[in-house]
Amino acid sequence: MAKEKKLVQSITSRDEDFAQWYTDVVREAKLCDYSGVKGCLNYLPNGYALWENIQADLDRRFKETGVENVYLPVLIPESLLQKEKDHIEGFAPEVAWVTHGGEEPLQERFCIRPTSETLFCDVWSKTVQSYRDLPKVWNQWCSVLRWEKTTRPFLRSREFLWQEGHTIHATYEEAEERTKQMWEVYKNFVEEDLAIPVVAGRKTESEKFAGAQDTYTIEALMHDGQALQSATSHFFGNAFPDAFNIKYADKNNELHSVYETSWGLSTRIIGAIIMVHGDDSGLVLPPRIAPVQTRVIPIAQHKEGVLDKAGELLDALRSAGYRAKIDDSEKSPGWKFSEQEMLGIPTRIEIGPKDIENGQVVVVRRDTREKIVVAINEIGTKLGEILESIQKDLYAKAKVFLDEHISSATTLDEMKDAVQNKKGFVKAMWCGEETCEEEIKVRAGGVTSRCIPMEEEHLSDVCVCCGKPAKHMVYWGRAY
Repeated sequence: MAKEKKLVQSITSRDEDFAQWYTDVVREAKLCDYSGVKGCLNYLPNGYALWENIQADLDRRFKETGVENVYLPVLIPESLLQKEKDHIEGFAPEVAWVTHGGEEPLQERFCIRPTSETLFCDVWSKTVQSYRDLPKVWNQWCSVLRWEKTTRPFLRSREFLWQEGHTIHATYEEAEERTKQMWEVYKNFVEEDLAIPVVAGRKTESEKFAGAQDTYTIEALMHDGQALQSATSHFFGNAFPDAFNIKYADKNNELHSVYETSWGLSTRIIGAIIMVHGDDSGLVLPPRIAPVQTRVIPIAQHKEGVLDKAGELLDALRSAGYRAKIDDSEKSPGWKFSEQEMLGIPTRIEIGPKDIENGQVVVVRRDTREKIVVAINEIGTKLGEILESIQKDLYAKAKVFLDEHISSATTLDEMKDAVQNKKGFVKAMWCGEETCEEEIKVRAGGVTSRCIPMEEEHLSDVCVCCGKPAKHMVYWGRAY
């Protein structure tokens, strides 16, 4: 019993210290740990399996829209990076440089990719000549390196895993449509598969991606009331392609510029899953992306026939398409239950001598701990229904939390009060001036503009800060 208590007590309460709770969950669920390189992570099997499922489903969604996967080098020549001034200035503080090849100094230094717009444009500058070559709708799954000063597991590390999509198109309208299409793909994926509701919209000028004309974002709300930018899609116009002299000949052999987009989601989304759904016992994983959807736990497994029947159950579940495992270790049932909860496995299936005698099993939901008695011959169907119920309930619970933590403000005092005394987003009108945006950040307690929604509410006629005529309604909030 002492060991069982210790397992649960090793996680700090969310309400006591949220940051420590997060660190405890990451550690105890064995998702990742820090490597010997400061700020870089070792992705452990539990964490990487989660990323593999995210990658698989998102990749499927991408390909349904015509995306093709490629892979480009990790090194970018400095001369190539310098071709787009705004872009390199935005990343300059975070760039890591390679200056030697073996023992020899390089004639030109290379940066380790912080993002790959320049590499994609370099390829297209050599391969795109005609309208027949367009569009190019490419994506790569890779890692990038950004020399962050402050790091936290998944949320911000120096090297992290992500996908970066890059496309070029013949017309402004086609590129803009693709930008918004991928933004919608992210929104649907995060809400449907990760069960995380989001606030979605366009970034302000000061918050958009370096070199982009427009940046569209999805913003999730964590349990501590802070926002997490979860995915972004960028419309570059033709600034990048023109810098690389990418032109195409139309049907009349006249040359035209192309228009570019870029879009990405990274392993920081794992941090969102932890902070939106987790509780004081550990992870709570949505069934659609959980590496293990159910764990079979034999009860009184020393008794004759129990392990054999549990093994048959496991085989039946796997044959039915479930991601299932068994815990037939010599640990006590209480320890096994705690471990299953710590790992966030959506369900466990308990089977013991009495269950076998009665032709049943007990399914326990991770999210509510509800115990459901199911006939063994019906488990193949019933488990799917339970998992889908968990998926929907996790989203509904998170949506209620999000809705309850969105405030409105028409004055700076109201905004400051909402930021200090309530968790979550604050909706407020804004004049559109960057100086005013910066003043709101300072005077309202460290909030930043998270996004301008596509459908803006009219809260008042004037800016929350300066009193000038308002141009936009903005979601504001503190953020990771």
